[in-house]
Amino acid sequence: MFEAMTYDKILSEMLGSVTSDVDKREGSIVYDALAPCAYKLAEIYSNLSNYTDLFYLDTTVNDYLDKKAADYGKTRKGATYAVRKVETTAAVDLGTRWGLEDTTYKIVEFLSENVYRGICEQSGEIGNQYRGTLENISNVSGVTAVLSDIITSGTETESDEDFRSRLKSYIINPSQNGNAAQYLEWASDYDGIGAAKVFPLWNGGNTVKIAITNRERRPAEPSLVVSFQEYLDPKSEGLGNGVAPIGSKVTVTGGTQKNILVAANVTLNEGYSEASGTLDAITKYLASVTFSKNSVSYMRIGSVILDCESIAELNNLTINSGTSDIALNQDEIPVLTALNLTVVG
Repeated sequence: MFEAMTYDKILSEMLGSVTSDVDKREGSIVYDALAPCAYKLAEIYSNLSNYTDLFYLDTTVNDYLDKKAADYGKTRKGATYAVRKVETTAAVDLGTRWGLEDTTYKIVEFLSENVYRGICEQSGEIGNQYRGTLENISNVSGVTAVLSDIITSGTETESDEDFRSRLKSYIINPSQNGNAAQYLEWASDYDGIGAAKVFPLWNGGNTVKIAITNRERRPAEPSLVVSFQEYLDPKSEGLGNGVAPIGSKVTVTGGTQKNILVAANVTLNEGYSEASGTLDAITKYLASVTFSKNSVSYMRIGSVILDCESIAELNNLTINSGTSDIALNQDEIPVLTALNLTVVG
């Protein structure tokens, strides 16, 4: 918007407003007096260009995006804490603390004999990463503990990209009166949910099924399915005891995992000893097609691998032992379960 307001242009205009009988050459008193002002004005105009970007949804970031979203009654999803299953060799008290690597866990609920619910004291995905023998921080005598299954995944604070996408969807697809867009809005605003797909009349009149993923676009954990079911329509009775309209019998599912196995021969670029970046790239692509596409593209998988800086060439690519697209049926969620890249050069 202010790209034309450069230092040279501003200085030229300022010198042009000085009468011709005054020495305006570089090094003159007038030139030396105006030049710093022109420089600062050019800096201000440059900052103004950046500042105006903060007023538009496509370009605003950070706290300014939060303020823009507040105009529509939307807030960014905060980081959440992982909830894990802790298995012990004997009974322990609630409130005892245990550690593993750079995470700590607090026992908050008894589940069954020597099995407890532990909440990670560090927010975010770090609470999902580890499993194994726990350090006895509370010095519980004669007891050892193991960190095992994830009950509810911990998540990071919603990124600008995801928040912007959710806000745009809300603006473009008006939700009202229990239409499909409203079910998707309820899902997108719910902590822990990454994507959702609505199936109207899936089991006859007045029935709705909604499949959800966790924030990593993987099948939702049972605890997330249960809590969202309670939020929408407890016990799928259609009595209006949740946010869903009276008469709408809602069933929430965690989706069905579709295993994706990728194999290929690769040649590495100079300076690389392994096919770094490929796992994250494929995982990100699969997340992008979850509930939005009907297949996993064979060509796109090849493309995202080749786009990695570590990869020079790609040959003999197979997906699930074949060379065609992988169809995704109904509520299937593609998850990369094996990546076998053989380095041939």
